[in-house]
Amino acid sequence: MSTPPATASWNALTGMAFSAAPLFVLVYGVVRLLDGLDGARGPGTHWTAGHAAFLVGLLLFVPVVLGLRRPVAARAAGLRVTATVSAVVAVLGIAAAAGQVVIDLVVGLRAGGREEMNRLFEQVQAYPAVRPVFYTVGPVLFYVGLLALIVLVAGSRPRPVSGWSPVLVVAGTVMMAVDLDLIPLGAACYWLALAPLGWRLAWGDRALEGAPGAAVPA
Repeated sequence: MSTPPATASWNALTGMAFSAAPLFVLVYGVVRLLDGLDGARGPGTHWTAGHAAFLVGLLLFVPVVLGLRRPVAARAAGLRVTATVSAVVAVLGIAAAAGQVVIDLVVGLRAGGREEMNRLFEQVQAYPAVRPVFYTVGPVLFYVGLLALIVLVAGSRPRPVSGWSPVLVVAGTVMMAVDLDLIPLGAACYWLALAPLGWRLAWGDRALEGAPGAAVPA
C-alpha cells in the first residue's frame, strides 16, 4: 500500500528535521566557543547568532519527538501510553529550553556589556520559578523524554533503528551535561543517532511509520 501524498510530504519534512535539528545545535556550540575566545561571552553578534541557531534547533526537535513516538505507538499497544508520555515530557522540556534561549536572546539584545547582562539575568532569575522552570529542571525533561523515546524505538519489534542510537544519545547528553564546551561533540552524537532515521523516513521507509511487516535494519 502506497503512502498518501500528504503523509509522504510530512515524512519528508520530519526526516529533514531529524538531520537539521542536531546540526543547528552543533552550530550553536561552535559559535559559543568562538564567542568565548576573548574570555567573555556576549553580548554581541556571536551571542545572538548562536542562540538563534539553538532556538531553531530546539524547535526542530518537536517533529523529531513526534516522529520517534509514531513507530512505537503504531506497533505496540501496550507501549503507546509510555511513548506518548515520553513525547509530552520531551516537548515540555523543549518549551522550557526554548524559553531559556528567548530570555538569553532578549537579555543579550538589551545589554550593552557583560556586566549589564549579569545584572539583567539576576533580575529575571529573581522571579519565582524562573530558574527551575527555564534553567535547572525544565530543560532536563527534553533529554529524559528524548532518551526514553529512542530506547522505546530501539526496543520495539520489528526494530526500525540501530541499537547504537540510544548509546549515541546517552553519550551526547553526558558530554553536554559535563561541559558546555562539548556541545559540538554532543550534537554530533545526536546527528549520528538521528540523521539515519530521518533519511529513511524521508525516503518512505514504512518501518518508521509503524507499518506491519516493514523491513528491519541489519
